[in-house]
Amino acid sequence: MIQKKICMLGAFAVGKTSLVERFVKSIFSDKYLTTVGVKIDKKTVELDGESVNLILWDIQGDDELQTFRTSYLKGASGFILVADQTRAGTLDTAERLCRTAVGTSRQTPFLLAVNKSDLTIDPDFDPVRLTRLESDGWHIVHTSAKTGWGVDEAFSWLARKLTGK
Repeated sequence: MIQKKICMLGAFAVGKTSLVERFVKSIFSDKYLTTVGVKIDKKTVELDGESVNLILWDIQGDDELQTFRTSYLKGASGFILVADQTRAGTLDTAERLCRTAVGTSRQTPFLLAVNKSDLTIDPDFDPVRLTRLESDGWHIVHTSAKTGWGVDEAFSWLARKLTGK
Protein backbone atom coordinates (compact mmCIF):
# COMPACT_ATOMS: atom_id res chain seq x y z
CA MET A 1 0.00 0.00 0.00
CA ILE A 2 1.24 3.47 -0.89
CA GLN A 3 1.44 6.10 1.89
CA LYS A 4 1.71 9.83 1.24
CA LYS A 5 2.16 12.58 3.82
CA ILE A 6 0.28 15.79 3.02
CA CYS A 7 0.76 18.96 5.08
CA MET A 8 -2.02 21.53 5.44
CA LEU A 9 -0.59 25.07 5.59
CA GLY A 10 -2.21 28.48 6.00
CA ALA A 11 -3.03 31.36 8.30
CA PHE A 12 -5.06 30.79 11.45
CA ALA A 13 -8.81 30.23 10.99
CA VAL A 14 -8.72 29.67 7.21
CA GLY A 15 -10.40 26.28 7.57
CA LYS A 16 -7.53 23.77 7.41
CA THR A 17 -9.01 21.59 10.16
CA SER A 18 -12.51 21.91 8.70
CA LEU A 19 -11.29 20.80 5.27
CA VAL A 20 -9.60 17.75 6.79
CA GLU A 21 -12.69 16.91 8.86
CA ARG A 22 -14.92 17.24 5.79
CA PHE A 23 -12.61 15.04 3.71
CA VAL A 24 -11.91 12.37 6.34
CA LYS A 25 -15.22 12.22 8.23
CA SER A 26 -17.70 14.05 5.95
CA ILE A 27 -18.60 16.41 8.78
CA PHE A 28 -18.52 20.16 9.43
CA SER A 29 -18.71 22.01 12.72
CA ASP A 30 -19.23 25.74 13.24
CA LYS A 31 -17.16 25.56 16.42
CA TYR A 32 -13.67 27.00 16.01
CA LEU A 33 -10.95 24.89 17.56
CA THR A 34 -7.38 26.15 17.44
CA THR A 35 -4.85 23.55 16.33
CA VAL A 36 -1.85 23.49 18.65
CA GLY A 37 1.21 22.07 16.95
CA VAL A 38 -0.05 19.44 14.55
CA LYS A 39 -3.05 17.12 14.33
CA ILE A 40 -2.66 14.00 12.21
CA ASP A 41 -5.50 12.20 10.42
CA LYS A 42 -5.54 9.42 7.83
CA LYS A 43 -7.79 8.53 4.96
CA THR A 44 -7.42 5.69 2.48
CA VAL A 45 -8.50 6.50 -1.07
CA GLU A 46 -8.79 4.26 -4.10
CA LEU A 47 -7.00 5.47 -7.23
CA ASP A 48 -7.31 3.29 -10.31
CA GLY A 49 -7.87 0.19 -8.18
CA GLU A 50 -4.96 0.87 -5.83
CA SER A 51 -5.27 1.88 -2.16
CA VAL A 52 -3.39 5.00 -1.12
CA ASN A 53 -3.10 6.06 2.52
CA LEU A 54 -3.11 9.83 2.83
CA ILE A 55 -1.55 10.93 6.11
CA LEU A 56 -2.85 14.46 6.67
CA TRP A 57 -0.80 16.76 8.87
CA ASP A 58 -3.05 19.66 9.94
CA ILE A 59 -0.44 22.20 11.07
CA GLN A 60 -1.29 25.09 13.37
CA GLY A 61 -2.17 28.39 11.73
CA ASP A 62 0.53 30.85 10.87
CA ASP A 63 0.26 34.50 11.93
CA GLU A 64 2.38 37.36 13.26
CA LEU A 65 2.78 35.73 16.67
CA GLN A 66 3.06 32.05 15.77
CA THR A 67 4.86 30.50 12.81
CA PHE A 68 4.88 26.84 11.93
CA ARG A 69 7.97 24.70 12.30
CA THR A 70 9.53 23.70 9.01
CA SER A 71 10.45 20.37 10.64
CA TYR A 72 6.78 19.41 10.17
CA LEU A 73 7.44 19.36 6.42
CA LYS A 74 10.09 16.62 6.60
CA GLY A 75 8.98 13.60 4.62
CA ALA A 76 6.01 15.43 3.09
CA SER A 77 4.97 14.20 -0.33
CA GLY A 78 2.85 17.29 -0.95
CA PHE A 79 1.04 20.15 0.70
CA ILE A 80 -2.20 22.07 0.52
CA LEU A 81 -2.05 25.81 1.07
CA VAL A 82 -5.34 27.20 2.37
CA ALA A 83 -6.53 30.80 1.99
CA ASP A 84 -9.83 32.26 3.20
CA GLN A 85 -11.59 34.27 0.49
CA THR A 86 -13.26 36.38 3.20
CA ARG A 87 -9.84 37.59 4.44
CA ALA A 88 -7.57 38.83 1.65
CA GLY A 89 -4.46 38.84 3.83
CA THR A 90 -4.58 35.04 4.08
CA LEU A 91 -3.49 34.84 0.44
CA ASP A 92 -0.31 36.76 1.37
CA THR A 93 0.30 34.20 4.11
CA ALA A 94 -0.30 31.31 1.67
CA GLU A 95 2.23 32.73 -0.79
CA ARG A 96 4.83 33.23 1.97
CA LEU A 97 4.25 29.71 3.30
CA CYS A 98 4.61 28.34 -0.23
CA ARG A 99 8.03 29.96 -0.59
CA THR A 100 9.07 28.44 2.75
CA ALA A 101 7.66 24.99 1.95
CA VAL A 102 9.09 24.86 -1.57
CA GLY A 103 12.45 25.98 -0.16
CA THR A 104 12.32 23.13 2.36
CA SER A 105 10.86 20.44 0.10
CA ARG A 106 11.87 21.15 -3.49
CA GLN A 107 9.71 19.71 -6.26
CA THR A 108 6.91 18.92 -3.81
CA PRO A 109 3.48 19.08 -5.49
CA PHE A 110 0.99 21.46 -3.92
CA LEU A 111 -2.28 23.23 -4.52
CA LEU A 112 -4.05 26.29 -3.19
CA ALA A 113 -7.50 25.73 -1.68
CA VAL A 114 -9.44 29.01 -1.69
CA ASN A 115 -11.75 28.12 1.17
CA LYS A 116 -15.08 29.50 2.41
CA SER A 117 -16.31 29.81 -1.17
CA ASP A 118 -19.88 29.62 0.14
CA LEU A 119 -19.41 33.06 1.77
CA THR A 120 -19.16 36.56 0.33
CA ILE A 121 -15.73 37.29 -1.09
CA ASP A 122 -13.64 40.05 0.51
CA PRO A 123 -13.49 42.97 -1.96
CA ASP A 124 -9.71 43.05 -1.44
CA PHE A 125 -9.35 39.36 -2.41
CA ASP A 126 -8.10 39.88 -5.97
CA PRO A 127 -9.20 37.25 -8.54
CA VAL A 128 -6.58 38.64 -10.97
CA ARG A 129 -3.94 37.61 -8.45
CA LEU A 130 -5.31 34.05 -8.53
CA THR A 131 -5.07 34.08 -12.33
CA ARG A 132 -1.43 35.18 -12.04
CA LEU A 133 -0.69 32.37 -9.60
CA GLU A 134 -2.30 29.87 -11.99
CA SER A 135 -0.13 31.16 -14.83
CA ASP A 136 2.87 30.62 -12.51
CA GLY A 137 1.89 26.93 -12.26
CA TRP A 138 -0.26 26.92 -9.13
CA HIS A 139 -3.23 24.55 -9.13
CA ILE A 140 -6.17 26.34 -7.46
CA VAL A 141 -9.40 24.77 -6.20
CA HIS A 142 -12.26 26.77 -4.68
CA THR A 143 -13.57 24.91 -1.64
CA SER A 144 -16.16 25.09 1.09
CA ALA A 145 -15.64 22.87 4.12
CA LYS A 146 -19.19 23.78 5.17
CA THR A 147 -20.93 22.54 2.01
CA GLY A 148 -18.24 20.08 0.89
CA TRP A 149 -17.88 21.85 -2.45
CA GLY A 150 -14.47 21.21 -4.05
CA VAL A 151 -13.04 19.34 -1.03
CA ASP A 152 -12.83 15.86 -2.58
CA GLU A 153 -11.62 17.44 -5.82
CA ALA A 154 -8.71 19.14 -4.02
CA PHE A 155 -7.52 16.07 -2.14
CA SER A 156 -8.07 13.77 -5.13
CA TRP A 157 -6.12 16.06 -7.46
CA LEU A 158 -3.16 16.10 -5.09
CA ALA A 159 -3.33 12.34 -4.45
CA ARG A 160 -3.27 11.70 -8.22
CA LYS A 161 -0.37 14.13 -8.65
CA LEU A 162 1.58 12.35 -5.88
CA THR A 163 1.01 8.87 -7.31
CA GLY A 164 1.15 9.68 -11.01
CA LYS A 165 -2.35 8.23 -11.54
